[in-house]
Formats: sequence, C-alpha cells, structure tokens
Amino acid sequence: MAILLLLQQREQVTAAEVSRELEVSERTARRDLDALAMAGVPVYSMQGRGGGWRLVGGARTDLSGLTASEARALFLVAGPASAATPAVKAALRKLVQALPEPFRVQAEAAASALVTDPQRWGSSRIEPRPPRFLDELQDAVIRGVQVRLGYVDGTGAETERTVHPLGIVAKGPSWYLVASTDAGQRTFRIDRVSSAEPTGDPVHRPEDFDLAESWREIADAVDRRRTPLEIQAVCTPSGMGRLRMMLGDRLEVGGSTTDGRIEVVIRGYNEYALAGELAGMVEWLEITGPPGVRDQLASIGNALVELYG
Repeated sequence: MAILLLLQQREQVTAAEVSRELEVSERTARRDLDALAMAGVPVYSMQGRGGGWRLVGGARTDLSGLTASEARALFLVAGPASAATPAVKAALRKLVQALPEPFRVQAEAAASALVTDPQRWGSSRIEPRPPRFLDELQDAVIRGVQVRLGYVDGTGAETERTVHPLGIVAKGPSWYLVASTDAGQRTFRIDRVSSAEPTGDPVHRPEDFDLAESWREIADAVDRRRTPLEIQAVCTPSGMGRLRMMLGDRLEVGGSTTDGRIEVVIRGYNEYALAGELAGMVEWLEITGPPGVRDQLASIGNALVELYG
C-alpha cells in the first residue's frame, strides 16, 4: 500500500527511493515492486539512466480516496502512547510518508496528538503490558484457524481445549478472546492463557456472529453478575449529575415523582457496599427499597454520630 501511494504521489520511483522511504532493503523494495506487477497492479519498470517504476497511464488505487479527516483518524493510532502494537505503529509510520503532500503534515501531527493514560487519579503507575499470547491469538482470528488453548481459570485450575477464535476485545487494560467451544461460546482473559497452538483447521464461524454485539451481551451479563443487587430510590434533580458520575451504567433513570424528584434504580454488589457508596448522597438521595440498604445506611449514620457527634 505504501509503495502504491508513493507511485501515485511521485509518478515514478526507484528501488533505492522505496528502500529509503519505507526503511527496507533495496532487495526487499525490488521484490515488492515485482510482486505488485505479478499481482496484476498496472506497474512497470523503465531501465537505464532516469529509469524507475511507474503506474501505467497514471493509474490510481482506491487508497487515494482517503479524505484528510480519515487520514488523521488513521494515524491517531500510530502515536507513541497509543494501544496499537509496535508492528501497527511501525507500518503506519512508514505509510504516512507515502500520503499525498496535503495530508502528510496533518497525519504526522495526528500521530503525536493523542496520549492515552489508562490510570485513574491516585492509582499506582503500573504500566499494563500486552499479554503473552496476544499476537498468536490475533493471528489465529485473522487467518480463521482453530487453536489448542491452555487456560488457567480464576481458581488456578489449568485446562486445555480446542477453540474457534471469533474475535479479540480490549476492555481497559485487559484483553479477551471470544471463541466458540464444544460447550458453546466462551470468553477467555488472554493474560490467563498458558499456551496457544494453532491447529491449522478452519474456524467454524456462525453466519450471524457480530463481535461488537456479542461483546455488549457479554459485558452486560458480567455487569449483572458483579452487581446482582438492585435498589430503588428517588433523587433530586440537583443530585443527578453527581449520581451519574459516581455510578455510571449501574444507574437506570425513570420518571419524575409528584414532588419533582426522579425515580432511579441502582445496582450494587451487596447491601453493605452499596450503602457505603451512597452514604455521601444523603442530601439528594432517598432509598425507597429494599429495607436492607436503608438499615445499613442507618447503621452507618449511627456510627458517625457516635464517633463525631
């Protein structure tokens, strides 16, 4: 792709120029130029002084359809702090040199315009590392081959099974493999994978499988398991912003009551944990049910009065 864009930009290139621009050897540049011609791309070579490689009749590739905003968006992932793999970053840094001149400056600026900091304020500065078998599993998904997977679950038990990789999802600093197994669709944390050996057998991919939709269903199910408790409450309009910021997608907003407050449903891990979270919202929030959380809040209040009253 980079060579094609270079040919479009300059009309004629030599193997030495391709080598210098894309940081490969001249032998590799000549091999790739020959490969383009053999693949049917209308490219030809001119021998002798002033010779080089050209596209027949100034032919264009569909990659020239990139708009300036699309080029900027593409190269945002090439920055030093992005989550892209080193191979992706290196490829994009080479490709940016082949962009048409009007796009190149902005694409280069985009590559250094974004910093991703996954750490919350006050948290430790441990930098997450890509899991060991991420590249192998990505390759299996792309090539559509089954994998003999070794896996250590949350209890430390290790198992081995053959899976059909369907897709990979990054959620925060964690990576997950979505795969079909003999027991149905399963999700595996890639940092718990102990071995990954491609079998060469083709993946059986469900015709209606959509990775984004499947992950939404998985994430919803996980959230429900992590926060099985639901409570009802009413909140003043002035407290809704604070409540949304604190609870995120654990908050469901309903209608208004006769006194102008807003009905909400809140999910949490258990009564004690949820009462501890909501104790600071007493000025705006009233828990209406179930009684267990109200009792926990009353207990917290009594303890505070005893200690500080």
